[in-house]
Amino acid sequence: MNNSLSELANNKKIYFASDFHLGVPDHQQSIVREKRIVQWLEQISYDAQAIFLLGDIFDFWFEYEHVVPKGFVRLLGKLAQLADQGIKIVIFSGNHDLWLKGYLVKEIGAVLHHRPGSFEIGSHSFYVAHGDGLGPGDTKFKYYKKIFTNRTCQWLFKWLHP
Repeated sequence: MNNSLSELANNKKIYFASDFHLGVPDHQQSIVREKRIVQWLEQISYDAQAIFLLGDIFDFWFEYEHVVPKGFVRLLGKLAQLADQGIKIVIFSGNHDLWLKGYLVKEIGAVLHHRPGSFEIGSHSFYVAHGDGLGPGDTKFKYYKKIFTNRTCQWLFKWLHP
């Protein structure tokens, strides 16, 4: 992990959130939820050193080479603003946004992880993950994940028009 989080700045906090599932069940309800998330991000921006987003931020996200998924402009704009303020944005992909690639890394400087990770922040140790497919069981998801993360399958999927 980046050394900038190895020590906590005075009066600063690390926040963790997951499973926003923006995009479902419909556009109207998703917008209401997105506005609440942005409001929360605004509230924590005064004392946040880092924000860990632990997967399923979007109910579906697939990055094409030249196309950004439609919607979520409020959240994406707020994340960019927070990053511009020096707040570290750390994203772990979940089972609904497995196809996060370099877009948010390039645009806002987010740190992206596709696997669980252990981190030392200050005097605290963290094991961070989205959670789906960890441990025994959950064999159906583990099977689908092998297909969804297969490079050939991703290459074929990208040929579908966005």
